[in-house]
Amino acid sequence: EEGEVEGAVVGEDGPTHHGAFDLSFLRAVPNITIMAPKDENELQHMLFTALNHNGPCAVRYPRGRGEGRSLDWALETIPIGRGELLRDGDDVALVAVGNHVSTALQAAEALAGEGIEARVINGRFIKPLGGELISRAARECKAMVTIEENALMGGFGSAVLEHLADHGLFGTRIARLGLPDRFIEHGSQAILREKVGLTAEAVVGKVKELLEGAP
Repeated sequence: EEGEVEGAVVGEDGPTHHGAFDLSFLRAVPNITIMAPKDENELQHMLFTALNHNGPCAVRYPRGRGEGRSLDWALETIPIGRGELLRDGDDVALVAVGNHVSTALQAAEALAGEGIEARVINGRFIKPLGGELISRAARECKAMVTIEENALMGGFGSAVLEHLADHGLFGTRIARLGLPDRFIEHGSQAILREKVGLTAEAVVGKVKELLEGAP
């Protein structure tokens, strides 16, 4: 079985229509695969992957327009539970899913201008988690920031914390950026992301805060 979930803040659709909790409640379903594409090209590959996967899948995509990426002609199956390394760096790891992979890349560019090298990981899978890249980043980077447009409670960042705890990786300073534990009001997507701290500027600020306290 395959399902599509329109998630994240939806702007002018109104406060009752935000997809703030889907990653959290879907993670509790046994044997489910949950994917979130970084752009429209990855979305088509995820749909193809879901159709060819022997098990329940959910593909979580945001409301709004795509990133403007060109689409591949040939569809490919993405290995289940494998993230994607988009940029290397050893100062901080930015681990993002869905539409905030682009936010992480923008933040990495800004940080590079200040001499901070950020590793950017496209998580792709919320369940099963792309643990190999996350574990390696925890061992090699001074800090880690997870970025998602979902409730922080029980979401992607929580899954990353659980993974680190389960594998005894406690040394990395980590912060989670996502939707706070309250109902999000009405407003444009840009205004709401600014208010909840889901912008490249907010990521840069959080990274600096973490690194100032890193050993």
